[in-house]
Amino acid sequence: MYKWFMSILFFGACLFGLIFLTISAQPEKSEDEAAAEGGAKQLKLVASNFQFDQTEYKVTKGETLKVVLSNKEGKHGMEIEGLDIKLGGTEGTSKEVTFDKAGTYNIVCTVPCGAGHATMTTKLIVQ
Repeated sequence: MYKWFMSILFFGACLFGLIFLTISAQPEKSEDEAAAEGGAKQLKLVASNFQFDQTEYKVTKGETLKVVLSNKEGKHGMEIEGLDIKLGGTEGTSKEVTFDKAGTYNIVCTVPCGAGHATMTTKLIVQ
């Protein structure tokens, strides 16, 4: 009886492992593939504790992009000063924007996120 129970438990665990590997092995879509399906290109800002993932972001004047905020670590919001673009602290918030004014703009965190909040800035360059 004990051998049957252990055999069933072993084979069940193996089956669970195979299902998990099959599901997790499927490739993720690239940003270009996701944009092709969704119709709009993305400007993705990834925020972690007291920094954004890039020191500057560049876009082309006249380009329409879906601006997406992703919180990798902590809870953050963002504002592009001078362009009236604000995204709240909810994960995956986005806004479709046409960048029609060339210039350099500050991007700041709008959610008080701790001791380094005041220095959590980056730049957006519209060329």
